[in-house]
Amino acid sequence: MEKAGLSTILRSKNTVFTFKDIALLWRNTNANLVKRRIHYYVKNGALYSIRRGIYAKDTHYNRFELATKIYTPSYISLETVLQEEGVIFQHYNKIFVVTYLTREITCDGQTYVFKKIKDTVLMSSIGLEKKENYEIASKERAFLDVLYLYKNYHFDNLKSVNWDTCFRILPIYDNKTLARKLDSYYKHAGRS
Repeated sequence: MEKAGLSTILRSKNTVFTFKDIALLWRNTNANLVKRRIHYYVKNGALYSIRRGIYAKDTHYNRFELATKIYTPSYISLETVLQEEGVIFQHYNKIFVVTYLTREITCDGQTYVFKKIKDTVLMSSIGLEKKENYEIASKERAFLDVLYLYKNYHFDNLKSVNWDTCFRILPIYDNKTLARKLDSYYKHAGRS
């Protein structure tokens, strides 16, 4: 029984598991039994404890997956996506996540910045890409998230932004100020 529990985790495509994920994988509703088994695996080095209630197969877990497991629902966005897409040139060692609250957490040597966004935006899948174990914003969704969440922001390179996609995503924010900001960026940067 113990080996079957661990092998179920090891066969999973996920690299990060919450307590609830493990209980569901094991199809076990006895929380005390699940806790004891997890504790046993962690103590014997078969599972890696990242933080309370969150575990990994080993230390080589996907940090984006962890970021979206700390608080759910959530998705990778903001500076993390814009930096990868070349829209901003500033390098950040932090991983930026959009979720239902604002927090900054350092976990296992990595800093995660969580930014609160309204539920209607958070729950919309428009402009999000589903990766194997997490969701990440498209360049345009991350751009709109930044415009929505920050008062003033400097973008280094807007040439690759698809303005039609931005205007298609815009209605989920239901925000006139954001619409004006987007219009202004489109007029100044979108046509150059």
